[in-house]
Amino acid sequence: MIKGKLIGIGTGPGDPDLLTIKAHKVLSSVDVICAPRSAKNRPSIALSIVKNVLDLREDSFHVLEPVFPMKEDLDLLEKHWDTAANQVASYLDKGQDVAFVTLGDPSIYSTFSYIQRKIEDRGYLVEMVPGITSFTGCASSAGIPLVEKDDILVIVPKVDNRLKNILEDGDTFVIMKTSRHSALLEETIKADPREKEIISIKNCSMDDEEVKSGFVDHKKYLSTTLVKFYEK
Repeated sequence: MIKGKLIGIGTGPGDPDLLTIKAHKVLSSVDVICAPRSAKNRPSIALSIVKNVLDLREDSFHVLEPVFPMKEDLDLLEKHWDTAANQVASYLDKGQDVAFVTLGDPSIYSTFSYIQRKIEDRGYLVEMVPGITSFTGCASSAGIPLVEKDDILVIVPKVDNRLKNILEDGDTFVIMKTSRHSALLEETIKADPREKEIISIKNCSMDDEEVKSGFVDHKKYLSTTLVKFYEK
């Protein structure tokens, strides 16, 4: 029997209208949807983004919602990833394709990568359907270009001492999940003598999106800060 393949689908930053045509086509016909959630009592944001597409289907399909906890315990995470990989593989062995939906793009800081490696190691085919990234969505919401000419763009997934070490080498910084370390971020950015523009976006492209000048002043997980430096 021909085995199915795993397809990582980027759902974009939040607005269902930003789902790509290719993603829409795959989700309209794939056998299984895998939509991890961070906890049993928390719905999958990625699944909510593609809900309108799935609601239009008249055929049957399965939905898997494995838990990928937001913890730093690698042993614990490995157990959850292995469990999810086993679930996915059980459908692939039947010749059914599985679409793994993930926020933004599946190649950029995505939970999809953990499953991708495990499924590839077992010899299954894996494909990816790119999605609009959160930071390009944020730039659109803020109404600013991220980079121009030969500007250097730096994506920072976590604020720590590494940011200070690389700050002078970049022109535009995308700081993700900024609500976690807002004080350190503000201290580090303000120490740079260059002129700068700072814009923070919460829940990019969603109904409750907020765009403001300056740093974040809340604890929302989906928060991004854009910092553009200008030479005097």
